[in-house]
Amino acid sequence: MLDIKLLRSHYQDIAKKLSYRGEPIDISPIMDLDEKMRLLLIEVENLQAQRNALSKEIGHKKAQNEDAAFLLQEVLTIGAALEKTEKELKTMEEKRDGLLALLPNIPAEEVPLSPDPKNNVCIKTFGEKKQFDFPFKNHLELNEKLHLFDFTTSAKMSGAGWPLYTNKGAELEWALINYMIDIHRKNGFQFILPPHLVRPHIMFGGGQLPKFKDQLYCIQEEESPLYLIPTAEIALNGLHYDEILDAEALPKKYVSYTPCFRKEAGAAGKQERGLIRMHQFNKVELFCFCAPENSPKMFEEIVSSAEEVLEGLELHYRNMLLVTGDLSFGAAKTVDVEVWLPGQNRYYEVSSVSNCTDFQSRRSKIRARKGKEKPYFIHTLNGSGVATSRLLVAILENNQQKDGSIKIPTVLQKYFYQEISTLAP
Repeated sequence: MLDIKLLRSHYQDIAKKLSYRGEPIDISPIMDLDEKMRLLLIEVENLQAQRNALSKEIGHKKAQNEDAAFLLQEVLTIGAALEKTEKELKTMEEKRDGLLALLPNIPAEEVPLSPDPKNNVCIKTFGEKKQFDFPFKNHLELNEKLHLFDFTTSAKMSGAGWPLYTNKGAELEWALINYMIDIHRKNGFQFILPPHLVRPHIMFGGGQLPKFKDQLYCIQEEESPLYLIPTAEIALNGLHYDEILDAEALPKKYVSYTPCFRKEAGAAGKQERGLIRMHQFNKVELFCFCAPENSPKMFEEIVSSAEEVLEGLELHYRNMLLVTGDLSFGAAKTVDVEVWLPGQNRYYEVSSVSNCTDFQSRRSKIRARKGKEKPYFIHTLNGSGVATSRLLVAILENNQQKDGSIKIPTVLQKYFYQEISTLAP
C-alpha cells in the first residue's frame, strides 16, 4: 500500500509514474476524499476542544455551587455533533483506504517507462540456444514414451490444468526441488515450510486481496475464509505480520518450497499445453526482509541465487528488466529470468525477482527499529528460486537425445533414489 503522506506531497509525479503501468489509474478520488477527511478532522478537533472547555467550565461552576444545567445541555449537543462527525470521518477513511489498497506500487526510477511488455529490456544472457541434428520433440511428445506425467488421470480426478507426476517424472520433480533448496541454503537463506492456506489479512498484506480475489482458491470456514496460496511469497511475507523487528537482525532471508494454486487457465494454444501453465505447480521461493538502503543489494543476491540454479543445470537463459506496464501489482522493480524451451520455440519465465520496497510491509504492518529510535517500514523482496514445472520442461526438451531418452544434468543425478544419468523410454 502506498503512503498517503507521500501521495499528498508528490501527487503529480506519482500520478505520472502510475500512468505508465498499462492500465488507467486515477488517484484523484483518493486525494479528494483525503482532503475532505482533513477538513472533517479539523471539525472533530474543534468540537472536542469546545466540549473540553465546557466540561472545565461546568466543573468550575459546580465547585462554586452555581447552576450548570444549560452548559450540560450544550455539552450533550456538542457530543451528538461530535459522534456524528467522527462516524462520518471513519466511513470516509474506510472508503479512502479501500481505494488506496487498489493502487499498485510506484515503479522505481531505473524501470523503463512503457506500458507495452514488448519493450522489456534484455540485460543478460547465459549460454546458447540448443542446436539439434535430429527432429526434436516438445515435452508432451517426449512423454508419450517416457511416461513422466499423466494429464488424463489428473483430469479425471481434478479437471484440466492439474498435474500428476508419475514414475521417474515424480523423482525428477523432487530432485529439482531438493537441488534448488540446497543451493539457496548455501547462499544464506533460512529454510521454511509454511502453511498452504492463509487468512484474508495475510493475503491482503501480500497484495493479493482485494484486487486478485477472483483468481484465488478459497475455502469458506464458519468463522473466516482460508485462501490457498498462489505463491509462497504470501506466506513468507506473513511470517512477521504486525511485528516490529530488531534492525540489527536484518536482513532476514528465507527459502521455501510449496505447491502454488491459481485459477488462471492459460491459453488454449499449443504453447500453453502440458506443464507450461497449470492451476497447481511446485515452486521454490526466495524472500527477504531488509532495511530500505540495502534492498538493491538484496535484489541482486536473489537474482544471483536463481541464476545459479539454471547455470548448474547448463540451461540457456536471459534476464529481462520489465517495463512499468509489465510489473506485478506490488513490485517497484522486476527482473524475469527466462529459460529457452526448444519445443515451444520461445523463452518462458521460470523466475521473477521483485523489489516491493515498503508496499507489502505497509499493508502488513511490518516495521524495524534500532534501539529506541522511531520504527520504520522495511523493504520486502521476493523471487522464484525457481518454479519447477517449466524448469522440468526445459530439462526434458534441452537434454533430449536422438533415441528419445533424456540426459539428466549431472547436478541432479545424486538426488534420485537410485542414482541414474539417463531417462530412457
